[in-house]
Amino acid sequence: MTPSPSSPRVLVVTPEVTCVQYQTGSGVKCISARAGGLGDICATQIHALCKTGLDVHLALPNYRNVFKCNAKRMPDIDTAGAKRVIPEHRIHLAQDRSFYYHPKMFTRTDRDNLRISMAFQREVIHRIIPEVQPDLIHCYDWMTGLIPAMARRYDIPCVFSLYRLNSATLLLSAIEERGIDVASFWQHCYYQRMPVNYHETRDNNPLDLLLSGVFSADMTTTMSRTYQRTLMDEENSVGSPQLKSVLINKWKFGGLRTIESIPDPSFDPNTDPALMRTYGPANHHPGKLFNKLQLQESFNLPMDTTVPLCLWPTRLDSHRFGCELMMQTLPDILARYRPQRLQIVFVADGDMQKKLRSLIIKLGAMDRVAVCDFDAGRYRLAFGGADFVLMPLRRDPCALPCKIGLRYGTLPIAYDACAIHDCVAHLNTEANTGNGFTFKFFDAEGLRWAMDQALAFYSRPISFRSSQVRRIMTDSLRALDIGSMAQPFRHLYQRVIDKHSMSHRASSDRMESQPIAA
Repeated sequence: MTPSPSSPRVLVVTPEVTCVQYQTGSGVKCISARAGGLGDICATQIHALCKTGLDVHLALPNYRNVFKCNAKRMPDIDTAGAKRVIPEHRIHLAQDRSFYYHPKMFTRTDRDNLRISMAFQREVIHRIIPEVQPDLIHCYDWMTGLIPAMARRYDIPCVFSLYRLNSATLLLSAIEERGIDVASFWQHCYYQRMPVNYHETRDNNPLDLLLSGVFSADMTTTMSRTYQRTLMDEENSVGSPQLKSVLINKWKFGGLRTIESIPDPSFDPNTDPALMRTYGPANHHPGKLFNKLQLQESFNLPMDTTVPLCLWPTRLDSHRFGCELMMQTLPDILARYRPQRLQIVFVADGDMQKKLRSLIIKLGAMDRVAVCDFDAGRYRLAFGGADFVLMPLRRDPCALPCKIGLRYGTLPIAYDACAIHDCVAHLNTEANTGNGFTFKFFDAEGLRWAMDQALAFYSRPISFRSSQVRRIMTDSLRALDIGSMAQPFRHLYQRVIDKHSMSHRASSDRMESQPIAA
């Protein structure tokens, strides 16, 4: 192996990304395939690394229909104020009809997504990697789980980032039917039971995509220290026993790291063009009032600056416990806070959205609760106009909406666990500490208690509230340097490449020192 390059070529492989602009012969184009927070994280990382001069390439499925739809809903909002255009030759769209006509993004491990995953990975393995010739591959999520195993077989350093805990299992024979030559790297994958040999395993021992990615990567990363500890805690129910075992082994041998996710610097209320009126810590109160009126008007809610307004910013998926908790508790919350005329807006896609709309109509709460699909402009405006961010999620891997909310002076109401624990502390106005309202028991009573605390804070005099919000915003906006965001990744990449190179040289030396059999 040649010595590690000073500026390595990195291939980021992800099933989703939010708003990446690239230069073409006719101008600038934008691609966006966002299912949730993972797309935001990947886009921020790519832009940060490119800005520091790193040779970053992106591999993504060519979701033609999704690109067209999202282009209409994301008009230059996510790249405002920053020229972050990537050369066209660094964008590599996987080609297959299984995702050309896909109507929208999903996060479940159903048959459609499994088919997309196989087609995507086939393109990356057999076409994109040979074209790019990367020095390192960085994979995200279960839909890329085969690539670290392939990279290990062909001696390419690889990082795998753990986000969702969803996974899928399938047989080697099914993978081969999708056109992937898995026989060359099958021994680097993770199976339901210990394999004997390839032929015994091929039709009888399912492979786990998520665990294969974690198991075979040179380095696995998480986005929160508490989330990582929770996944490794054998007493905690978050994560499967198999995942816990693999992560513990990775940690013992130095193959597990945490790199905290950071919101895109364009999420800044001082400059955000999606806001009706921009503001900073010193003038946040009048700024948020103007944005609240604009938000209420856009959702056809009664326009009243005195009412408390909450934002739900994450996907409404039926497999997420927090969404179910919110649905169960919503009728009681609306009745409990009727005197305060509480309003809630949901800016989120997901399979529970239809059920939520039906519940709102049943409750006759159309003048207090509003729902819309994810839209970049409304999403940002909602942070600027809302008073609180609702995040009652049981196992959030990165807490990105909480971090964005703190920048905008929109305080989180959240379950104190996983990544949320790392960035949100319960507000203590007497000690002048904390930045949100957390609850420790994941049930309706716990959520109601946190809501009570938040609404009690909102009822305090404006001068009292403003001093706390000013402090919280100032602390959150302090670090907005996109260059500093890239450094942890650059250091990690170089470390993995150097370690991989040393291991390869040591292995070569051992092989050379062995006597040749006659």
